[in-house]
Parts: sequence; C-alpha cells; structure tokens
Amino acid sequence: MASSRPEERMNPNWIRQRMIEMEIERDPPLNRSYRCYSATYLKDFYLNADQAAKLEAGDKIFMPPSALGVLSPLNLPIMLFQLRNPKAADRELVSHCGVLEFIAEEDTIYMPSWKMRSLQLEEGDAVHVKIAFLPKGRFVKFQPHSTSFLDITNPRAVLEKTLRTFTCFTTGDTIMLPYNGKEYYVDIVETKPPRGISIVDTDCEVDFVAPLDYKEPEKPVAAASPPTNKAALVASDQVEEPKFSPFTGAGRRLDGKPLPPPPVSSSSFVVAASNGDAQPSSTGSGSQGTSGRANGKLVFGTNNAAANRTTNSTNSQKEIEKKASKEQAKPEKKEEPKFQPFTGKGYSLKG
Repeated sequence: MASSRPEERMNPNWIRQRMIEMEIERDPPLNRSYRCYSATYLKDFYLNADQAAKLEAGDKIFMPPSALGVLSPLNLPIMLFQLRNPKAADRELVSHCGVLEFIAEEDTIYMPSWKMRSLQLEEGDAVHVKIAFLPKGRFVKFQPHSTSFLDITNPRAVLEKTLRTFTCFTTGDTIMLPYNGKEYYVDIVETKPPRGISIVDTDCEVDFVAPLDYKEPEKPVAAASPPTNKAALVASDQVEEPKFSPFTGAGRRLDGKPLPPPPVSSSSFVVAASNGDAQPSSTGSGSQGTSGRANGKLVFGTNNAAANRTTNSTNSQKEIEKKASKEQAKPEKKEEPKFQPFTGKGYSLKG
C-alpha cells in the first residue's frame, strides 16, 4: 500500500505510480519460494569479507540474476519484498527487505543472519518472497534489548548513520545495529502507518522505550533505629512510680525517752514438725485446741492468741510500773534561776 498523504494524492506522478502498483499487486510477477542462507554461512567459500559485511550491516538481500530479469520491465524506483516463513503455520512470521545485488545462485537468496533469526529460519530453509509496496513511514518506536545501548553518547545520531543501509521496518521485527565494533539488537515496537513502512527518502520521527533488561532504581530505605534503644524506651515507660504509703515512719517521744516495744500481733500459727507430728503450745488450753488438728497445716486465730494477749497485757503493765518507780527514785534536778531584768542594786552618783 502506497503513502496516503494528502499532498501526494494531488501529484499526477503519484497517481500513475499507484495504478502500476495496484496492477502488480493483483498479479505479482515475483511470488515464489527460495532457499535461504546467511552471510556468515557463505562468508568462507562464496562471499568475500566485504560482501558479507555489507549484507550483515543492513536489511537487504542478495537475489539470483533471474529475479532481475523479472523485475526490470516494471521500472520500479524502489524494490521492496515481503519475506514469510511458510513453516510457521500457527502464526504469521513476516518481514520486509530490499535488494542489494543480484549475484546469488539460482533458486537461492542470501540474507543477514539476524533477519533469519527474526524469521526463525535455518540454513537452507525455504522462504517465500513476494514483491511489496510499503507506505512511507512517519513514526517508529524502538526498544533496545540491553541497557548498554544507553551508554552510547548520542543514540539518535547513531541511528541516522546506521539506518542508511536499511530500506524498511516491520512491526515486531528485531534488527541489529552495528556500532563501534559491537552489535546492538533493537525491537521495532510500533510503526506509523502500522505493520510495515518504507524509510527511503522520508522524514520519520523516532522514539525509544526502556530496554528489556532495565530495572527501576530502588528507593533508599531509612535506617531503622537499634531495637535495644526501643526496648529501653518501652521499659522506662513501664516502670511504675513508688506509691505513697502513710504512717510508715518511726515514732519519737518529745521528752527523749525510748518508745515502748510494739505489741505482738494477735495472729499466731502452728507449723507441723519435720517428723510429721504436731507440736502442742505451752498453755494447757492451746494443747487441747491443737491436738485434734491435721499435721502440716497452718492455724490462724486459735486459743493461743487469746492466751498470748493476756500474757502480753500483764507484761506491759509490769514494765510501765517499773519505769514509774525508776522515775520516782531519781533525784529531782534543781532548776537554775532564770534571768530577771532590773533586779540589781541601785547606786547614786553622789556617793
């Protein structure tokens, strides 16, 4: 399909050329299969190094002289061809190419090795060749295979130089761009018009997408504080402040005398001895109360408590009486005379 730009439709030459193309597409003079071989395969015994290098550097092929006899009467300004792998029955493997020379053997064509890999062809496989007419391209989008393509200082300038050996692009193709002794493989992601375009004598916009092996840079993660510090903060928050306990201080008398001993707690208990027999208390009433209890038990608030309260009250009363008798036996201290002002004798200045 030829270009459909409005400014070209008004050109009489374009109309005439388009009519010729439609007649050729209706009954193409070249529509047959050939055996294909790569430039690297023929380099050692048929093609010289210069011819093999030219074949690998672009998208053109070598065809037999018989093809030139078929195409010459058509007077085509540009010879473009459709290549199709007939073995790919489940999917259509199609590409497009130009012609470099007509020096191949009969019934064979020579192709760039990367073009054969793109069509999944092996050495000596059959490939169907048909004459084609492609519109002039307006836009093409590339996707490099490796991020090493980004290391090129000016990729657009490299494309302008290397793509001079190319004649057309096909959406889905993988092309090889030789530069500075290296081979860079690039996928053709999109073309406008779609499917296939011619890039001969046309201004074509170029765009790039991220390479296939490109990975987004990881965002820096803030360094986490040591867990020991967090644990210490949590532990410090959980420490309980001491509660206020009233009336826990020691008492003192105003006269400096010692305090009486605190009273004995009223609760008492009896613990079983190590040999398993209960120990009776010292009082008679306590012995009767504890004799009937099970061994190894703690007993609170028994009759011993009442006996102890009676004994403790008697002892405290005796201690108070002893202290009182000692205070009476002590000699009374004489009080020193206090100072009294204006109590001295008077004297006269006359004598």
